[in-house]
Amino acid sequence: MRTTFISALAVFACSVAGHADELSDARVKQLSDQNQALAKRLADLERRQQNFEKKSMAKAQPAFAKGNLSDAMAADLPYKTAQKAPAPASDDLCWNGVCLYGSMEMALTYQNHGAPLSVLSGSAVDYLIGKTSNGPYFGIAPNAMTNSNIGLRGKQEIADGLYAVFNLQTLFNAENGTILSGIGSVAQNNGLSLAQQNAAGDSSKAGQAFNNAAYAGLSSAKYGTLTFGRQSTLISDAVVNYDPIPGSNAFSVIGFQGLTGGGGATENRTFDNSFEYRVNVGPVRLAAETQLRNGGNSGTGNAFQGSVGFDYMGFSFDALGSKINDAVSAAPLSAAQVAAAAAAPVPTGLGAVAATVSDNTAFMLVAKYTIGPLRLYGGYEHINFANPNNPLVPGAFLEGGYTIFAPNNTNFTTDKIFQVFWAGAKYSVRSDLDLTLAYYHQSQNSFVIGNGTNSTGTCKTAVSAGCSGTLDAVSFVTDYRFAKHFDAYAGIMWSQAQNGLISGFLLATPGVNKLSAYDPTVGLRYQF
Repeated sequence: MRTTFISALAVFACSVAGHADELSDARVKQLSDQNQALAKRLADLERRQQNFEKKSMAKAQPAFAKGNLSDAMAADLPYKTAQKAPAPASDDLCWNGVCLYGSMEMALTYQNHGAPLSVLSGSAVDYLIGKTSNGPYFGIAPNAMTNSNIGLRGKQEIADGLYAVFNLQTLFNAENGTILSGIGSVAQNNGLSLAQQNAAGDSSKAGQAFNNAAYAGLSSAKYGTLTFGRQSTLISDAVVNYDPIPGSNAFSVIGFQGLTGGGGATENRTFDNSFEYRVNVGPVRLAAETQLRNGGNSGTGNAFQGSVGFDYMGFSFDALGSKINDAVSAAPLSAAQVAAAAAAPVPTGLGAVAATVSDNTAFMLVAKYTIGPLRLYGGYEHINFANPNNPLVPGAFLEGGYTIFAPNNTNFTTDKIFQVFWAGAKYSVRSDLDLTLAYYHQSQNSFVIGNGTNSTGTCKTAVSAGCSGTLDAVSFVTDYRFAKHFDAYAGIMWSQAQNGLISGFLLATPGVNKLSAYDPTVGLRYQF
């Protein structure tokens, strides 16, 4: 139709020009007016056709039932979007309902107390004060704002209103292309003194081909979404949804430390052998998730989580509960344990580690409120650690093919109570520029008995990791999205830990009960 009008208009214009000398002035004006009317009509038809094409393309693009938009598209949850497969920054990498998505980033950081770079750990360096923190560190800092990742997601209609969905995703370090393996980074430090160790961080990402997500399921707008496989926990999703600086290793305590999202153990931030069901009933959201034990002597224990939440006029709220059996926190083997492991008839798999085992019970309350360009965030989690009802023995299997050589099943004769609180605000100065300020606080009770520190069996110093302690951190970040797929960020986190939360640290010499650290960091991120 557009071609026909263009041809007609061209012929009409030529006719007017060719015979203008034979026509009266009035007739020339009449033909000129008709010519302008036709041009206006053609422009109107072109606009209508363009609008029709845009609507058709938008309708054809698959919307994923379990995702949110990326940070660059006005949402604020990079970790969850990575885990739950969002619509990418552009849909030109989709074909027949299957989309390729991902991100890569690199940063430079200075830390007054750091440790050498790890090639396997997700954070790669120690942004918070840690056991191996020592002298200053200046250099490469991958995954500072979010974890680099690549994935495939899909959605296909298989019946009227019923869709098959899937998501496969891998997290990696952009500076060397290595797939993240938190347990591997722990095993690399086996037998080394703290002064010799690289930065390391236990994690649910243990070198699997799809270390962050490998699930599929069915989705219906009416009946909800059921997925199965390897997927993030409900508590992990909530942490990312309600963290002012979501998924950040360099600027978020609950992003750097996975125990908040793991209900007490970072290895439980992602569940294997899991089933998850989500459904919306009006403004109310309901969800349940379970992980089934591998069987036998396995560090993958039974777990159950549930959540209820709602959205109302810019306000969002969620309440969650979690019960995890045989939660594992890995640590490097000592030199003596390495020698014993070499002589013992215990399977080591890809590597053996020490581990503290517990049964964890947690509940979480989170909220956020959006008013114009300002978004406010807050959250609280209460975690109870108890000795496991199903103690693990040497040779217990962990994620990614690793094993436990030295399990500790009696660390919590008195239950440990760990509490996490955070609050923050994000202000959009412009559509492409955000400023974020956040505060994080952690505390634990004294859960050691008979340590000789006082008559009551409690302590408030760094003499034992079972003493009471606190951690406080303040972060500020500016994020500038200067192109469709690129953003640049700069920020700093200052943190201070004391008493039991710094026990056993390299810098915690006798009489030192408080340590602090800061990490000014700048970086560049590409998302697709």
